[in-house]
Amino acid sequence: MTDNNYAEFDDILEENENPAQERKVRKTKKRKWREIETIKEKQRLRREFIEYNEYSFEDDLAAVFG
Repeated sequence: MTDNNYAEFDDILEENENPAQERKVRKTKKRKWREIETIKEKQRLRREFIEYNEYSFEDDLAAVFG
């Protein structure tokens, strides 16, 4: 075999390895984004909860009947 044939063989091997590696990278990225979205959702719920606890019906009554 010549060096050119080895180069072609290496290219074929790389093509076969890349899809699996790319899938792994994509899965890792998706997992990280899901983790980020989960953290952001928890933060949003926490802010909502704090806002809800600060809210009182007395404020509404004062606004309506005030």
